[in-house]
Amino acid sequence: MSLAKFFALIQYPIPHHLLSRLVGCLAECRVAWLKNALIRAFIKVFKVDMGEAAEPDPTAYATFNDFFTRELKPEARPLGEGLLSPADGNLSQFGPIEADRLLQAKGHRFSMIDLLGGDADAAQRYTGGSYANIYLSPKDYHRVHMPLAGTLTEMVYVPGRLFSVNAATTEHVPNLFARNERLVCHFDTEYGPMVVVLVGAMIVAAIETVWAGQVTPLSGQVQRIRFDEPIHLERGAEMGRFKLGSTVVMAFAGQVDFDDALAPKSKVAMGQSLGVFKNS
Repeated sequence: MSLAKFFALIQYPIPHHLLSRLVGCLAECRVAWLKNALIRAFIKVFKVDMGEAAEPDPTAYATFNDFFTRELKPEARPLGEGLLSPADGNLSQFGPIEADRLLQAKGHRFSMIDLLGGDADAAQRYTGGSYANIYLSPKDYHRVHMPLAGTLTEMVYVPGRLFSVNAATTEHVPNLFARNERLVCHFDTEYGPMVVVLVGAMIVAAIETVWAGQVTPLSGQVQRIRFDEPIHLERGAEMGRFKLGSTVVMAFAGQVDFDDALAPKSKVAMGQSLGVFKNS
C-alpha cells in the first residue's frame, strides 16, 4: 500500500469536525508569544513570501487566522484577460462537464448534482458547460476572488465530512468534493449561470464570505439562503476566504477555451487568465 493511500484511509475514522474546531480555537488565540511562534513556524516550514503581504510584519497580526487570511499588496495580483483564477493554488483539474460528471483526479469523477447538494435543477444549467478545480496549499494566499463579474442569487450550505483535499486524498477518496462540507454560491453573469463552491477540508475551521461574514460551521442540514437585495461583485473582487486551506470548484454554463499552456496541477495565481469563453 502506498503512503498516499494509507494517508487517505486513516482519515475515515478521524473525528474531522472536532479536530478542525480545536485547531480553529488555537488559530484564534491572541496570546502574543503563542500566536507569534505559530506564525513564524508556519512561515519557515511553508516558505511563505511575506514580501507580497500588505502587512509584512508577522507579529502585527492579532491571531494566526488574521495572518493566514492576510491581505496582499494591491499590485501583487494584476488581473489578466477573460476568465480569472479565483485564488492562488494548483489547477488540479479543468475542462468540459460531461454527463453531469467532473474530474476529481485520475480514475475519480464526481456528480454536479451531488456537489450542489442534490439540486438537480441547478446542476442541469451546467450540462455541456465547463469547470475548474483549484487546490489552495498551506503557503498560498487564502482569499477567494470573483473569476467573473456576477450577481449573487443564492448561497447554499451543504454539511459533510472534512477530509483533507490535498493530492493524496483526491486520488484515493471517491466523490471527495461532494462529500466534504461546502458553501455553494450561485451567480448570474454575462456568460450565463456560474457557481463557485468553497469546499471545506480537515482543520479548515471556517469559511467566510464578504456578504455574510463567517458562514461555517452550521448545522447538519442543507440550508439555502436568498438575499432581498441584489449583491453584485465585480470581476476580481474578493468574495470570501478560508481559515486554513481548501479547494475552490467553479462551474460555468458557457464553454471555456482554457489556455493551451495550462495542464492538470499547473500552478496558478489569483487574477491569472485561465482562458476565454467560446463565442464571446
